[in-house]
Amino acid sequence: MSYPDPEFESPERRSARRGPLLVALAALVPGALLGWMVYEAVGGGGSGVSPRAGVPASAFSRTSAAASSPVRSVSAPSFASPGDDAKGAAGAGAGPLAGKVIVIDPGHNQGNFQHPAEINRQVDIGTNWKECDAIGTSTKAGYTEADFTLDVAHRLGALLERQGATVKLTRDGDTPPWGPCVTERAQIGNEAHADAAISIHADDSAEGDRGFHVILPGTVHAGAADTRPIVGPSRDLGARVAGFFLRETREPPSNYVGEGTGLVTRTDLGGLNLSTVPKVFIECGNMRDSKDSALLAHGAWRQKAAQGLFEGIADFLNR
Repeated sequence: MSYPDPEFESPERRSARRGPLLVALAALVPGALLGWMVYEAVGGGGSGVSPRAGVPASAFSRTSAAASSPVRSVSAPSFASPGDDAKGAAGAGAGPLAGKVIVIDPGHNQGNFQHPAEINRQVDIGTNWKECDAIGTSTKAGYTEADFTLDVAHRLGALLERQGATVKLTRDGDTPPWGPCVTERAQIGNEAHADAAISIHADDSAEGDRGFHVILPGTVHAGAADTRPIVGPSRDLGARVAGFFLRETREPPSNYVGEGTGLVTRTDLGGLNLSTVPKVFIECGNMRDSKDSALLAHGAWRQKAAQGLFEGIADFLNR
């Protein structure tokens, strides 16, 4: 995400934590992160890891999370996966995830930069007021966060539908032409009575800041925001997503937030504050770092990212 952003603080306002913090990591996440460091030390390996045989979600510490506010009635775009055949799309309703509803929220919108008045409009997120949405960030080569998040959302949606799930996107292609507002993104998941919701992003931080982190909702009870019922299940969802995302992508947990756990708790995000269903955000990597941006711009890596998200969500739904 670009800064300033309605959903994220600027890097200057964060408590950025540098360095490997090896002692802390060994204590916090002995399975997941220590395994990753061993993997890096021996030079890595291929992607031939059998499903569910990788990093256990329990290896991540589970902390608390955030909440959302009232909005006008909105409807989610119908899910369609570009380039996917009818067989894949027809899978919804039959399979191990039949009857489950997942809302995928691709961060930002390619049209936001053309609608500054609309996206800068202040909306109530329960704890305070923020801009409706933001432009998002891009790699130095110009690959936008909005394009990245939509591509990963389509890949994830296809995987979920093939297992029988019903998938709803908060935006798809040019629909809507900007936004939707962070309040509306939360409402789409609420009105769908989603079993799980995930908002996909990529970060905008300094060169050398790299890695992913999953954002959990903290406890908020203010105005229209009340995350108390979803904090626990969202924490469970986030821990599973982080574990499988690490296993599938080999992207390291963030070295600048989360103290190496890959998990961050926040109470200033409208998309979480106003959610009434289990929901997390994921920053898949830092688009402004040369190493991360090379991965994020690569289609094969984005498929691994979608696979990791799918495994984490499926594991949560099948718990």
